[in-house]
Amino acid sequence: MDVDLLSRAQFALTASFHFIYPPLSMGLGLMLVVIGLIYLRTKDPKWRRLSFFWVKVYALIFAVGVATGVVQEFEFGTNWAEYSRFVGNVFGSLLAAEGVFAFFLEGGFLGLMIFGGNRLGPRMWLLATFLVVFGAHFSALWIVMANSWMQSPAGYEIATDPLPVRAVMTDFWQTVFTPTFIPRLLHVWVASWTVGSALLLSVGAWYLLRKRHVDLAKSMMVVALPFFVVFAVLNVTLSGSEQARAVVENQPIKLAAMEGLWETQSCAPAYVVGWVDQAAETTQGIAIPCLLSILAYWDPNATVEGLQSFAPEPIPPVNLVFQAYHAMVGMGFLFIPIAVLAAALFFWKRRLYETRWMLWILVVTVFLATAAITAGWWTAEIGRQPWIVYNVLETAKAGSPVLAGTDVLLSLVMFIVLYAILFVLFLYLLNAKIQAGPEPLEAVETQRVSSLPDTFRDIFRRQPRAG
Repeated sequence: MDVDLLSRAQFALTASFHFIYPPLSMGLGLMLVVIGLIYLRTKDPKWRRLSFFWVKVYALIFAVGVATGVVQEFEFGTNWAEYSRFVGNVFGSLLAAEGVFAFFLEGGFLGLMIFGGNRLGPRMWLLATFLVVFGAHFSALWIVMANSWMQSPAGYEIATDPLPVRAVMTDFWQTVFTPTFIPRLLHVWVASWTVGSALLLSVGAWYLLRKRHVDLAKSMMVVALPFFVVFAVLNVTLSGSEQARAVVENQPIKLAAMEGLWETQSCAPAYVVGWVDQAAETTQGIAIPCLLSILAYWDPNATVEGLQSFAPEPIPPVNLVFQAYHAMVGMGFLFIPIAVLAAALFFWKRRLYETRWMLWILVVTVFLATAAITAGWWTAEIGRQPWIVYNVLETAKAGSPVLAGTDVLLSLVMFIVLYAILFVLFLYLLNAKIQAGPEPLEAVETQRVSSLPDTFRDIFRRQPRAG
């Protein structure tokens, strides 16, 4: 059994499953802050009711995200010991900073956000919510920073004395601001905000289709739709294009794999759909002439390097990168007409609320947005192969030398079963919360206090004034 292949499959499974939840938490967190601000401005109790409802959903997403994220921390030591030893001085420092500066901030105020809504007061509760959401985004900053260093390493040197050979940070700011960091961070944030707004639209559309909580559903859609329109456009026109520009400048092999380009050519085409035969070094499909040259260099006659020009350098699994990239781009472009059409129906005599086919599209959009984020993550990670640190450390040399194939296979099977159960449980609990819907404000506030342990209830109970 190939230990390297099994370890890669296991990390791909655990990372892909985990990456469902951080974008949801960042996007939903932004919507929670917006809802809280609207309540402070209007004092309309429906917005407070929506805050209580979505906070419970946020807590569920956060819990599963933390549980699945911790697993990867252990995998660095169990499956990728050589990698951890080689990059510990750089990668380990960035992950430690994420825990100290970001996760503790997010986790520290999470309890106040979940349990303090009816006792802190609207302003203090909004502050707690903002700090949780800020912590989530700050956490993503450090994680993307560490991963961007793997994509375009900088600010380090290879130390050999004393052994073992390892990467040592020499310039903190070069390490932090690697060439791919800012574009990737912006793309992750904008994609997360897109899926968060899509989640509110999905639930609001579902309630309208079922004719339940109609007023609250319309309020959710009024809040989420403008954000979804803006973020859907920004995903393609700004954050996505800047991310692609970073790939063009720093990872030309990945660019060629993403587009299935084998021969170096000017007026290079970009494929809409296609299939790559890596053995024959051919790509068949529907292509638009000169589009890749235009997108990469803003010049239809620009020359783009093909995969054959990099021989004998190793290349990634081209068809897998090609399909993941085109799935991400296809869904990303699909969100723009969905957003524009939904906005048009909304402004046209509020027809959106009665147009069932459009509501059904909005219901499934959140699943498409999550799939697009996963496809983008696959493109970034698989496109870097066979390097775990680009042009520095090969993935095949980064594993744990004493790890047996049987151990990895058993743990992989265990993760498949465990994550399948966890995902079903997550969907069940999420569906139960959505089906139950926002509770009446009086019931929520009473339940929030009475459900706490006596010690906490005593803390939150308002004390009588002396005299």
